[in-house]
Amino acid sequence: MRLADALAQRPVVLDGGLANQLEAAGHDLSDALWSARLLADEPAAIEAAHRAYYEAGAEVAITASYQATYEGFARRGIDAGRTSELLGLSVDLARRAGAAAGREVWVAASAGPYGAMLADGSEYRGRYGLSVDELERFHRPRLETLAAAGPDVLALETVPDTDEARALLRAVRGLGVPAWLSYSVSGTRTRAGQPLAEAFAPAADADEVIAVGVNCCDPGDAEAAVALAARVTGKPGVVYPNSGETWDAAARSWRGPARFAAGQVAGWRAAGARLIGGCCRVGPSVIAEVAGELARDGAGDRTEGDGEGSPYEGPKDAGPGRGTRR
Repeated sequence: MRLADALAQRPVVLDGGLANQLEAAGHDLSDALWSARLLADEPAAIEAAHRAYYEAGAEVAITASYQATYEGFARRGIDAGRTSELLGLSVDLARRAGAAAGREVWVAASAGPYGAMLADGSEYRGRYGLSVDELERFHRPRLETLAAAGPDVLALETVPDTDEARALLRAVRGLGVPAWLSYSVSGTRTRAGQPLAEAFAPAADADEVIAVGVNCCDPGDAEAAVALAARVTGKPGVVYPNSGETWDAAARSWRGPARFAAGQVAGWRAAGARLIGGCCRVGPSVIAEVAGELARDGAGDRTEGDGEGSPYEGPKDAGPGRGTRR
């Protein structure tokens, strides 16, 4: 079944933070490539991390390509041909991990923002001084390579501002793979400060986009944001907040308390979310709780009025309303 068709029927469980699962297994992710380093150095570790999330109940694995770019690998002396192989491998590893799940699962190929490649915390701010055209030229080659590897969906994630969203939406045209678009937000605005209604609007007319929402935000910001995304675009919502802790880019560490609770899932679902999971610092045990909450909330039931593969009409009650480290 296509992921879009599944979303027309029920919520689908996303995975959690890949980097924290790799760190829990003892891997050092302190360099600029973050988890993408292991694509070259220890791919089996990435496959094992994906498997842990599938075993916890995740139905979608997001690949280790968030911070994997031609430019970033070039700084490590890895040429374009080998980078293309590693990007393709990121999809293959997630696919292999899901083969033993014993149920239908999907693979989302991650494309992080331009700031992730810089590895200087600018993915939390956006506004890199680049035009939409320049950002499109940066994103398109990687997206073409990821699409050629055969994922079920492209995850355009942790987008900090509307210029980059427009560039990404242009870059996925004609690739033949659906996509979701998710912003990193602060309150009711993007990280760059634009109102979310303005930020979500370009996705409404993008035929490639099957879900719109937020990720790597404070869990408390998620419900209002995903409700707005569903109302503005008329598409299923995607929501996968981080733990609620804050990333200190200078110290390369997390600060503050964790505030992600599986009990918040019912509110996200009611607000229009159909892809639900976690981001940074949200591990397999919490994803298992998310899967359990969705099961108890009737996740296996059809959405009222939806038929097989019918378009999503948004939640009946939706009102107006930090960079991912994978």
